[in-house]
Amino acid sequence: MVRITRVYTKTGDHGTTHLAGGQKVKKSAARIEAYGCVDELNAHIGAAVEILAKSSESVIETLRAQLLRIQNELFDLGSQLAVLPEDRQENTPVIHKDDILRLESEIDKMNEALPPLKSFILPGGGEAAVRLHIARTVCRRAEREIIRLAENETLDGTEIPYMNRLSDWLFVASRYIALKLNIEETLWKPGQR
Repeated sequence: MVRITRVYTKTGDHGTTHLAGGQKVKKSAARIEAYGCVDELNAHIGAAVEILAKSSESVIETLRAQLLRIQNELFDLGSQLAVLPEDRQENTPVIHKDDILRLESEIDKMNEALPPLKSFILPGGGEAAVRLHIARTVCRRAEREIIRLAENETLDGTEIPYMNRLSDWLFVASRYIALKLNIEETLWKPGQR
């Protein structure tokens, strides 16, 4: 169990921080950028969760529960990125292939209810859908940061597929929530001014 006794330590005042294994690194290091983006994504998903909490519809509750699970998975991913492989303990939380497969299954289930796309979608479809679109774009950035990290350091192999699938999940979920709340999506009309 994690125990936090002090919020500020002053150890980062000179632009450095420590990985979970104790290694001192610059705050601009690729690993810090990667899990920092994952943390930012988690906050955006939290905003969507709070918006969905205002609805008591069961389909919304299911989506909210899935998002809460994803928030926990993102903390696991942050842990995975914050601990170098050689410093891992048996109980270090990490993303597993099953987490990726569950996202795929949920995407397929939501997608069954959606009309086929005839154009790209502009972010919209109500506040909850917009929050999920924002989360999707942050997810893509986090994925790019993890890819940059993987270009120089060995990762476990689940990090990039998880983020790739999660961005797809967030896109489909944004469409799904708009459908369930009966809010029309806005389609891209190329060249329209």
